[in-house]
Amino acid sequence: MVFSNQKRIALISVHGDPAIEIGKEEAGGQNVYVRHVGEALSRQGWWVDMFTRHAHPEQPSIVEHNPHCRTIRLAAGPQEFIPRDEIFEFLPEFVQRFLEFQKQLDAPYELIHSNYWLSSWVGMELSKKLSIPQAHTYHSLGAVKYKSVSTIPLIAKTRLAVEKACLETVNCVVATSPQERDHMRSLVSARGNVTIIPCGTRIDHFGTVTQADARQALGIAPDEKVVLYVGRFDPRKGIETLVRAVHACQARATEKVQLMIGGGSRPGHSDGDERDRIESIVSDLGLESITCFAGRLSQDDLPTYYAAADVCVVPSHYEPFGLVTIEAMACGTPVVGSDVGGLQFTVVPEQTGLLAPPKDVLAFAAAIDRLLLNPDWRNTLGQAARKRVEATFSWDGVATQLGQLYDTLLEEASQAASQELPSKTLVQASA
Repeated sequence: MVFSNQKRIALISVHGDPAIEIGKEEAGGQNVYVRHVGEALSRQGWWVDMFTRHAHPEQPSIVEHNPHCRTIRLAAGPQEFIPRDEIFEFLPEFVQRFLEFQKQLDAPYELIHSNYWLSSWVGMELSKKLSIPQAHTYHSLGAVKYKSVSTIPLIAKTRLAVEKACLETVNCVVATSPQERDHMRSLVSARGNVTIIPCGTRIDHFGTVTQADARQALGIAPDEKVVLYVGRFDPRKGIETLVRAVHACQARATEKVQLMIGGGSRPGHSDGDERDRIESIVSDLGLESITCFAGRLSQDDLPTYYAAADVCVVPSHYEPFGLVTIEAMACGTPVVGSDVGGLQFTVVPEQTGLLAPPKDVLAFAAAIDRLLLNPDWRNTLGQAARKRVEATFSWDGVATQLGQLYDTLLEEASQAASQELPSKTLVQASA
């Protein structure tokens, strides 16, 4: 397909590589968001380049997703995995590599959409240097995250300052739920322009497999009750709460309950340490015989696993949105989630799933029991969940809303082109 008057935009995702296999360390919802937003925008007439950090010498520098959408990996620091809390010092190099790449193009980028606080710093620098508008999606807020962790990292002060500067400086911040917007206003700043555009999912991909077919493919008996977790191994994801909740479930007395934990890990890294810790808890509670660690699940595998489950549990301590939630719902699988953040937006309690206080083992156990012990009601919730996703959370719908926002920002920038723009004060990264 050839588009006339195509507008070139840059999606910045420094630590979240859109082309990487989902489920690896530092690869989760943000990677999915950027990749599918980019591809959907390209189908609607935008020329999209998605910029990320080159983290391994064997990775190609450019990955073509379609004729109008690609991932560009820029050298910024050593070409090896670097935890996100240690990337800030390499951001000036990322900015320089971006500018060098743009010089090779036949047309410049007209707009930047940055993702996560690291990318917001890059985006603000580029927006200032290139005099182009910037939109930003946080994906998580330091002000919320640091309330739920026992050890505050050294980068925290810098992150909080950058997030505040971003909200007060960029042309528009995209909140993925009303709850995330409220957190921005109450914890970050009352200033700045915020609009709400949710995350999305592939409704033509999720929900295409029946539970019977899914269970046959995975070797799960029809009478088993399957509780599923999908996501990274990270203490903040609350997997320990889920394991202890399954141990406390009353349904185990009368039903064949299986706990399935899907997600990859890397030995010797933080996610590998968390998997080891979870496996130890499973062993201590005597749940080894009913627990399956499914490993990393590809996008092709996920619809089958979601469909095979009776309930998908999202026990995160906090989620700005939670893509797993709407993926499961799209498959007709009701969700038991933590009563926090964006999960309060995606899950409608008693209609598409249930919510429980984060870290509350007994509350999660009771919610899981309600679904496992009432299969007809569980099916009703699942059907309603699918309908909610179809109506609200398709990627093409999300891209349409983002495209309308971009058009507005570009029009405003054009009107202001002859006016002197206020200087932007940013937190300086060390060279």
